[in-house]
Amino acid sequence: MNTLHLTMPSRVDAIEPVMVKLAPMIRKYLADEETIVEVAVQEALANAIIHGNHHDARKKIHVFCRTDADGTLDVIVRDEGPGFNPASLPDPVSEENLLSGHGRGIFLIKALMDEVHFEDGGKQVHMRKAKPQV
Repeated sequence: MNTLHLTMPSRVDAIEPVMVKLAPMIRKYLADEETIVEVAVQEALANAIIHGNHHDARKKIHVFCRTDADGTLDVIVRDEGPGFNPASLPDPVSEENLLSGHGRGIFLIKALMDEVHFEDGGKQVHMRKAKPQV
């Protein structure tokens, strides 16, 4: 089992350096799924910065990444914001929301990862991707 814990500031420009640190771990266990996982993690980080911490530079984002021997990757992104109720989000594919400029991040994360759930009142998203079975 490999683990990595990173703390980043609530700035969009801090996403890329975090992804550079996560990429080798993702690549080692999920090379065929690397891009998929990276898109989901980047979206979760952006949501934490923008919606969770509201760009408040005094607040941090905590990222935990763990891989199991079977190749399962778990990524947890935690912000220091007030949280939210995931059930209250509008459906991004309903007709009235199709032209909206936002609201698709969580939908995308759920589509790309095998498991996604929210904890601590929405302050934390736990994403899981299993290594494909051959």
